[in-house]
Amino acid sequence: MDAPIFLVSVISILTLFVGLPWLIFHYVTQWKKNGTLSVEDENLLDELHALARRLDDRMNTIERIVAADSPSFRPGLRDERTELDEDFELPRSPERATRTRRREH
Repeated sequence: MDAPIFLVSVISILTLFVGLPWLIFHYVTQWKKNGTLSVEDENLLDELHALARRLDDRMNTIERIVAADSPSFRPGLRDERTELDEDFELPRSPERATRTRRREH
């Protein structure tokens, strides 16, 4: 009768002191690894930002053309770079900033 109690206690101790910490550390590591944007995600965001700026430029051009044709039309003409563009600048990771600087030179 002592063997099953000993076996249960050994399994319980191993589970508590080896299994659970390993499980917790495994998922903490996964959470930290997936907590940042990947390079592909940053590239996609850059492309989407460039597309949004081009669409905004097109909208400004259309508003100017319509305003020239119709004197009663009052568009909300904006500068080339609005305050909103500055609000949506994404912080870059150090490795991404280094890669960008290399391309600029």
